[in-house]
Amino acid sequence: MAECHPVGFQWVMEAKARGAKVIHIDPRFTRTSAVADAHLPIRAGSDIVFLGAVVNYILGNEKYFDEYVRRYTNAPMLVSEDFRDVDELDGVFSGYDPETGTYDTSSWAYEGMAEHSAGGGPASDPGSGAEGSGDEDEESESSRGAGHELGGHGAALDHSEIQRDETLQHPRSVFQVLKRHYARYTPEMVQETCGISPEQFLEVCEAVTANSGRDRTTCWVYSVGWTHHTVGVQMIRTSAIIQLLLGNMGRPGGGIMALRGHASIQGSTDIPTLFNLLPGYLPMPKAGEHDSLDEYVKEIASPDQKGFWTNAKSYSVNLLKAWWGDAATAENDFAFQYLPKLTGDHGTYATVMSMLRDEIDGYFLLGQNPAVGSAHGKMQRMGLSHLKWLVVRDLNMIESATFWKDAPEIETGELRTEDIDTEVFFFPAAAHVEKGGTFTQTHRMLQWHHKAVSPPGDCQSDLEFFYKLGQKVRQRLAGSDDPRDRPVLDLTWDYPLLEDGEIDPEAVLREINGSFLTGEKAGQPLNTFNEMQPDGSTSGGCWIYTGVYADGVNQAARRKPGREQSWVAPEWGWAWPMNRRVLYNRAAADPDGKPWSERKALVWWDEEQQKWTGHDVPDFEVGKAPSYRPEEGASGPAGLAGDDPFIMQADGKGWLYAPAGLLDGPLPVHYEPQESPVSNPMSRQQSNPTREVFPREDNLQNPSGDEPGAELYPYVFTTYRLTEHHTAGGMSRWQSVLAELQPEFFCEVSPELARERGLENNGWATIISARTAIEARVMVTERMAPLRVAGRTVHQIGLPYHWGVGNDALVSGDSANDLFGVTLDANVHIQETKVASCDIQPGRRPRGPALLDYVAAHRERAHVTVATGNQQRTPPEGPDGRHPSDAGSLGHSTQGQVGEGHAPAGRDTDAGPDGGTS
Repeated sequence: MAECHPVGFQWVMEAKARGAKVIHIDPRFTRTSAVADAHLPIRAGSDIVFLGAVVNYILGNEKYFDEYVRRYTNAPMLVSEDFRDVDELDGVFSGYDPETGTYDTSSWAYEGMAEHSAGGGPASDPGSGAEGSGDEDEESESSRGAGHELGGHGAALDHSEIQRDETLQHPRSVFQVLKRHYARYTPEMVQETCGISPEQFLEVCEAVTANSGRDRTTCWVYSVGWTHHTVGVQMIRTSAIIQLLLGNMGRPGGGIMALRGHASIQGSTDIPTLFNLLPGYLPMPKAGEHDSLDEYVKEIASPDQKGFWTNAKSYSVNLLKAWWGDAATAENDFAFQYLPKLTGDHGTYATVMSMLRDEIDGYFLLGQNPAVGSAHGKMQRMGLSHLKWLVVRDLNMIESATFWKDAPEIETGELRTEDIDTEVFFFPAAAHVEKGGTFTQTHRMLQWHHKAVSPPGDCQSDLEFFYKLGQKVRQRLAGSDDPRDRPVLDLTWDYPLLEDGEIDPEAVLREINGSFLTGEKAGQPLNTFNEMQPDGSTSGGCWIYTGVYADGVNQAARRKPGREQSWVAPEWGWAWPMNRRVLYNRAAADPDGKPWSERKALVWWDEEQQKWTGHDVPDFEVGKAPSYRPEEGASGPAGLAGDDPFIMQADGKGWLYAPAGLLDGPLPVHYEPQESPVSNPMSRQQSNPTREVFPREDNLQNPSGDEPGAELYPYVFTTYRLTEHHTAGGMSRWQSVLAELQPEFFCEVSPELARERGLENNGWATIISARTAIEARVMVTERMAPLRVAGRTVHQIGLPYHWGVGNDALVSGDSANDLFGVTLDANVHIQETKVASCDIQPGRRPRGPALLDYVAAHRERAHVTVATGNQQRTPPEGPDGRHPSDAGSLGHSTQGQVGEGHAPAGRDTDAGPDGGTS
């Protein structure tokens, strides 16, 4: 955090000065470690073992916040008697289909719960349409990539018949299921798997539990070190389980803080750049399943569930009205048919593979540099070479714009400039100080930034570029009677202009906020999303942002100094929804509505005024008393009891166990990364059995565990950012001061690894994977500590990922992301780019075609085929079909081979689903 978010880290240091304890868990000793009270080096990718052992410690030592857990979580709920945990099925949950690599999640449901699919609609057969192989299977897998997006709403469920055990003693209660599930996650397992000693582990457990409860709260902070994994969602879920057990959710100083990679990445998910979401975390509709608005809304929310997602039709209609105005009427389903529909996975990696199949003509790159910053850089660059046209908008001539003349593949002969037909259009972009608008940072806070200077030359803001592009497209289509042109021609595209000719960005914010369209308030802004109506009488471009222009005032532009307002600082910027600074803050008060402690008081029930009040905006119906109990059959907000604080959950409770909504399990379980020199000690299942794999000749994988050939890739590498550079380097490698501070790509290795491989400080090293080999300057440092894992030493290598090969930046170098293959998390289609295996050798890599021969020879010695690492369900081994893990062995072989050059059953070797990054 100190390295990548130095401004935000100021507040960590201020908390430390007031007595807070700072613990840093990271493979590297960093600038954060230097000021932390403790640093625990951990093997990259083993976090669920560590976090799961914390859960076991909390439960085994009865350190949980008992009343909070009983009343505010789903701990008392009974799980279906059909549910089977991973310990019973050697690494997979009940419902697993090894042919499709997917789960039928019906057995995960609560006892008595009407099962719904992850999308919220009625359950369907797993792998629907997946019978057979070839095109049918590819279609089903593509649908899998699009068909389970939940947005932010959780899974719909009928709560009326759910069975509970308030004593928490029933063997099928969530509480007891949780205890059994994490019983094997012990300090000894942490030592064997993570490389962290029991003493260090227990120090963390004691600190976290001592700082939680009625009077104190603990916060967990994470970034892409958790998200960029094939089990990334489940890593974060494990942290959420800890926070719910300790009563740290919905309370000041608690929660889970997600540090984002850019200033407004939160804004880019709220009003999304993600292929599978609409603004406000509404899922994208799917072709063939959502032929009407009502069908779409039923998928989002069951009419039987509790909470505010039952108002999804209002949120959807208001979005449609914001986009198509008078053309969106009740008679035409509010122009729902104008919305594009998903036909499969349209994320980043699916798109690249479509490029390689010549299925895509053109591509826009806006503020990203996939030739450097995305997994499997070669695949990215090769995909760009198949396009007819490419539009790049950036501050500098990034490698994704110049790949056709200076990509590494030009040197190796894999690409020839004269053979590349891609026409590249480069549009210079305005920097953030050259345009006005909002940042939405990780606290969900919108902060307005004013334009300081006009952009130079032809540089344009994104707002101006797309507005003018839209004008030109509409001019070209003017007079068209083709129905497919109506969605573009009917768009509301009439924003007022400022004196300099640019769109007024505040007008866009007003449109996003929403307004009344009819009645006595017509033209006035909406003040809360509760004012949105499903009948077309109101409009709003993102329901969670409604209120940012309340009372006609740009609330995001407020900057009242902290000394002039309360400690919650409600008048600095504006936080969605409704300017709440802590989500689910009803949990900050006990079931009777009183603060758990005066020290941590945030909101409470005022008996005299019969309403919720406090320092923050209550995240609860203001007039709903703690004693309120819904009538039988009540749903929506009326179905929430006065002690149901998690108002966006389908049952009003915090989920220790997810009965629906996830594709890879109702509870987090440890699996090894896609590429790992370590075998999974928990079961024979080596890696996440639902991960998305792509068996392709251009996406070969390293052997893992004790699989033959894994010894050729014996080390772990992890990637990270530096303070002096920013992501793929487009904003920093063109700046002379920053380029001078960090001029060369380097690798961090321990003194022990340097001796083992003959590496010299400031010399050169070549790092090798099944995809390619890259070179880096060597930094020998004790910041990378060797770890004892499974009875042997495991070395880790640190690689910053800011450099790329090109001729325009002030500094260039090999890209760390070229080493990665493409393997994705099943839930969010995010790539695993924080951990993989590799070899490292002294000296510089070969040049030209010799590099290809070098990498191929390494692969051949490791016996790598297209099938290597791409079996989702790890097969049993041995003459009796038993796996050594059945006898408790830590050193078992985890991955078999299918026939050379063939994919696992049900997979196409050349194509398949992949996904975008979040």
